[in-house]
Amino acid sequence: MKSLSLGPFLAASVPVGSRVFADPLTKKCFRKQLHFHSRCVVFSSYSCSATLSVVPELEEKQIFDGEKAALLVKDLRKSFDSGKTKTYEWRVSQLEGIAKMLEEKEKEISEALDKDLSKPGVEAFITEISQAKSSCSEALQELKHWMKPEKVKTSITTYPSSAEIVPEPLGVVLVISTWNFPFLLSMDPVIGAISAGNAVVLKPSEIAPATSSLLANLIENYLDNSAVRVVEGAIPETTALLEQKWDKILYTGSARVGRIVMTAAAKHLTPVILELGGKCPAVVDSDVNLQVTARRIISGKWACNSGQACISVDYIITRKEFAPALINALKEELEQFFGKDPMESKDMSRIVSPTQFARLVRLLDEVSDKIVLGGQRDEKKLKIAPTIVLDVPEDAMVMQEEIFGPIMPIITVDNIEDSFSIIKSKPKPLAAYLFTNNEQLKKDYVDKISSGGMLINDTIIHVGTRGLPFGGVEESGMGSYHGKFSFDGFSHKKSVLYRSFDADSSLRYPPYTPEKEKLLKALISGNIFRIFLTLFGWSKE
Repeated sequence: MKSLSLGPFLAASVPVGSRVFADPLTKKCFRKQLHFHSRCVVFSSYSCSATLSVVPELEEKQIFDGEKAALLVKDLRKSFDSGKTKTYEWRVSQLEGIAKMLEEKEKEISEALDKDLSKPGVEAFITEISQAKSSCSEALQELKHWMKPEKVKTSITTYPSSAEIVPEPLGVVLVISTWNFPFLLSMDPVIGAISAGNAVVLKPSEIAPATSSLLANLIENYLDNSAVRVVEGAIPETTALLEQKWDKILYTGSARVGRIVMTAAAKHLTPVILELGGKCPAVVDSDVNLQVTARRIISGKWACNSGQACISVDYIITRKEFAPALINALKEELEQFFGKDPMESKDMSRIVSPTQFARLVRLLDEVSDKIVLGGQRDEKKLKIAPTIVLDVPEDAMVMQEEIFGPIMPIITVDNIEDSFSIIKSKPKPLAAYLFTNNEQLKKDYVDKISSGGMLINDTIIHVGTRGLPFGGVEESGMGSYHGKFSFDGFSHKKSVLYRSFDADSSLRYPPYTPEKEKLLKALISGNIFRIFLTLFGWSKE
C-alpha cells in the first residue's frame, strides 16, 4: 500500500496542529512488551535502555513493517475470537488494572508529562490524570448497564415477537494518539475500547517520547498483553499499522493527517472516529463580568498547555469599543496567573519542539506590528510569552491556520452579531465559545453556529462533563467519544428479533388473494378501526 505511505505527506515541517510523526532520539524497552521503533525492534526478557547508536546491527534486520503489523493483528484477532474480551469479567479486570495503574503511577505520569511538555503538575493532574481516572471510574460504574441489551417494542405485523438491540464489540481496533495531551488522549479511547470488549492496539505519539515509553511500560505491566498492545514509533510504524485491516480506527490529530488515515481505512471499509481541531472562536459581548471572562479565557488558552490544545481558544471576536477594556483585563489577569515575567513562570507549559517553536515565531513575526501584549520568546527554553495581537489582516497566517500556541488574535467588529459571519467563513470548529448575558444572543449563537461542541460563558470544561459527547463536525472531525459515547463508538448495535413458531398466519404467503391484500394493508397501516372493519368484511378498500 505504498500510495498510503505517510512519509511523503509528513516529511516536511507542518503546523503543530498537524501533530506530525517524527523520530524520537531515544527509545526504552521493557520486559515482555514488544517495542517497535522506526529503526529498531528490541525483544527482551529484561528491562533495557537503548539508543539508535547502540544497536546499529538491528536497524536493518528488525523493522516493524507490514508483515510484523499483520502478525500483531493476527495475534490480537485470535485473542478476540476466543471470546474472552467479550466477557464482563475481562472488561472489569482490565478497567480495574487501569484504575490501579492511575493510582500507583500518578507521579511517574506527571514526570513524563513534565519531560515532554514542561506541563505543570497541577495542570497535568487536572487535564490528564484526573480525567483518565474519571473515565475509568464511570466505565466501572456503568459497564453492566451499558452492556445490557435495550428492549424495543414490536408491531402487530410480527406478533407474537420481542426485540432488542444488543451491543457487541467490533473486534480489533487501533487508537492513534497525539502529543499535546499524550496520556489522556491515549488512555481515554483505550478505556472506551476495552469497555466495549475489543482487543486494542495503541500507537502513542513519538513527539512525546517520555509519555509514549511510559505508556508502553505501564500497559505491559497492568493489562492483558494478549489483547491490549502498544506500538511505539514514527512514520514507518504508523504506515505499517494503517496498511492492516482494523474493525475501527480512532485518530486524534490534524485534518491533514486525518485524510491519510481515512484513505487507508477506506481500503478495508474500516469505520473511523477522527478527532481533529480547527480555529475555535470566543465571542465576547460587552455586558459580561470582565474579570471572570478574562480568567476563563486565559484558562482555556495559556493555562491549557500554552494554547497547544485542539479546544483552546484560537481567536477572540469582540466589539471595537470594548476591545481595550478586554485587553486590559486579560493583561491584569495574566500577570496574576504567571507573574510580571511569564517567561520565568513554572505554571505555563513550553512549546513541544524547536520545529513548532519556529512555526509559531513565523506566525508572530508576520504580524509583529499588531502585538499589543507579550511577544517575548526564548528559543532555548522553547517558551513564548502570552501574546495578544489586535486586528490582524484576515489573510495573515495566524488567521488562516490553527495557531496551537500562546498567540491570541483579537478581531473587532461594530456589532457583536457581525461575529457570526466571520466564524461561518471558516471551517466548522471543534469548539465555539460565547461570553454574554444576553439570552437572545445565546439562543442565536447555539442556533446559527455549527461546531463540534459549544460552551457559553466559559471555555474547555465541557469536555469533562459527563453525559456530553466529544467530537467534531466536518473539518474538525467525525464521530464522538467520552463515557457512554466511547462505549457506543467501539460497539456495534445489533438488532435482534425473537419469534415463536406460534401464530404462523397464511397472510404473508402466496397465493395473494384480494382478501389477503386488504387485510395486509390494514395491518400495516396500524389503524385498529380499519383492521376491525377488514376482518369482518366491512371494508370497501
